Amino acid sequence: MARAWSALLAMAAVTALASSALAQTYPSRPVTMVVPFPPGGNTDLMARALQTEMTKALGQSVIISNKGGAAGTIGILDLVRAEPDGYTMAMTPNNPITAQPHFNKELRYGMDAFRYVCLTYYTPYVLIAGPKAPFKTFQEFVAFAKAKPEKVVYGHPGVAGQPHLVMLGVLKAIGADGLGVPFQGAGPMSHALLGGTIMAITESPPVAKASSLPILAALTDARIPGLPDVPTMKELGYPAQGFSAGGLIVPAKTPDAAVNALEKACATATAAPEYKVIVERLGAEPRYLPGAAFRKMFDEDSVASADAIKRAGLGAK
Repeated sequence: MARAWSALLAMAAVTALASSALAQTYPSRPVTMVVPFPPGGNTDLMARALQTEMTKALGQSVIISNKGGAAGTIGILDLVRAEPDGYTMAMTPNNPITAQPHFNKELRYGMDAFRYVCLTYYTPYVLIAGPKAPFKTFQEFVAFAKAKPEKVVYGHPGVAGQPHLVMLGVLKAIGADGLGVPFQGAGPMSHALLGGTIMAITESPPVAKASSLPILAALTDARIPGLPDVPTMKELGYPAQGFSAGGLIVPAKTPDAAVNALEKACATATAAPEYKVIVERLGAEPRYLPGAAFRKMFDEDSVASADAIKRAGLGAK
């Protein structure tokens, strides 16, 4: 028994020494940042803005690796398979983590497959009407949806994607239903909205501003600074929230020393004026949250996404 206890103490000492050594040397080589979407999209551009500032803060190169496909899950699966040594992280929005595992039960990951380093940006969603829709205000939308639910036709760029789940949340809040039409991306969806094929969508404010489309409500707790005249659904008596938010995650078994170093570097990077300018230009809010608060946000979004997916009868039975 004494020998076994001595062995345990020795192992603990070795682990402590290894952790101390890692803390002193990490990072000693370049760090890979997996982006689970193709180059050129908003997530990729957010990642590249962060890449520059993280490189400065870490004192080592941060290398972008785009692994797009399957609503972001292919890149996330790459992270799951990566060595948990702090040298592979991913920059991801919430949907691949908080929604896709509920939609696709064959995915080999869930919330606990990762450690949550930091939130880096937040994009609120708004409810947008088409110019030919039979409603011009939120109150008119509610009245129409309740009176003629079979005629409410909305668009989304993919089943169980964030815009789809947010619209399901809106319909749940007002106690109505509707017909969702999927499109291959936000571009075709916006054209259909302008042409009258669909009546409404939920998206980020820049989508509405780009086409001068009427915004019926903001899906936030407080009014969006850039849209001071747009009421929130909470103000209108139908509490509902919808957003896309992203940040850095690493494999679950990544050592504390590496996670702490990445979190500290992330705080520095997201505070940089250069980073903030790019994120705001992309129509998002630069927003930093440390690991624990970031995890809490994604946990809550995961619960909401699971509920929406279950109620809509989506995914595997």
